[in-house]
Amino acid sequence: MNGHHEFDAWQPRPANWWDRVMVPKIIGCACAAPQILKARSQIVPNASGDILEIGCGGGINIQFLNPAKINSFTGIDPSPALLEASYRAVQARGIEAKILGGVGEALPFQDDSFDCIIITFTLCSVDNQAQTLREMRRVLRRDGKIIFLEHGRAPDIYVQKWQYRIEPIWKHIAGNCHLTREIGRAYEDAGFQLGDVQGRYLPKTPKFAGWIEGGEVYITDS
Repeated sequence: MNGHHEFDAWQPRPANWWDRVMVPKIIGCACAAPQILKARSQIVPNASGDILEIGCGGGINIQFLNPAKINSFTGIDPSPALLEASYRAVQARGIEAKILGGVGEALPFQDDSFDCIIITFTLCSVDNQAQTLREMRRVLRRDGKIIFLEHGRAPDIYVQKWQYRIEPIWKHIAGNCHLTREIGRAYEDAGFQLGDVQGRYLPKTPKFAGWIEGGEVYITDS
């Protein structure tokens, strides 16, 4: 890696003050909590080859990449403020990278472009989860993999009840973040095969927001 960087000055659709100013601050704080950083550190180093990170905002995962495993790195995110943080992160690591503005539902890449996709705490907030997964399948090479870490619908019914109660308000506060979206099942429905995927409640976190699943998934032959 020679330290070359590209930054795209993408212009998103207009956002209100809260989404433009406060949501990036909330994401930067909540998604970099110690227990979440530990979870990231256990999966992100497995990324290799030509890598795409969807929802790269804040550049939080950059610190866990292994530069020796990277052929190329591309990051995409809809938030200008978070894109700037991602750009600073790759500069600090000296990783060759393209940092682009955009959304998961319409990835600006050709089919079969990447060996590995990283996506962490992002499927909860995209406008269309199923379309984002279809796009991920399209741009991923047949022998590639997705490394993911997400929070979503808890396995316990009593926790789910609270998630459904809280979600309508939560979405408005946390940048369209959903509490009740399924994770592993969503990948299977999109034609992926689950690899080593594990789920658990984060310690010292309210259970309605603390169920996470992470691991690797692959394209099935079907």
